[in-house]
Amino acid sequence: QVQLVESGGGLVQPGGSLRLSCAASGIIFGIYTMSWYRQSPGKQRESVAHITSGGSTIYADSVKGRFTISRDNAKNTVYLQMNSLKPEDTAVYYCSATRSALTNWGQGTQVTVSA
Repeated sequence: QVQLVESGGGLVQPGGSLRLSCAASGIIFGIYTMSWYRQSPGKQRESVAHITSGGSTIYADSVKGRFTISRDNAKNTVYLQMNSLKPEDTAVYYCSATRSALTNWGQGTQVTVSA
């Protein structure tokens, strides 16, 4: 059974930083593309960042230069380092694991950026 468990969310002031983690189990982690998405109230879920099994990364324009996705295959964990956070980054952040057009999702972790 595939499990993705996110952690690291919370309340942070504008300009601050957070690091999200997503621990995976039930999959051969190293062969999956791992991703972070986010969803704000009243909005559709949007892509934030992706990292392939080979380590290539893709970012949404809105987070380029501020967020960094990385993975530790030995720990079956993907990370999202978020710097220079803005109020518009407030959302529930979801981790996903994708292979062969099949995607598994975590339960999400809330990130709130507010003074």
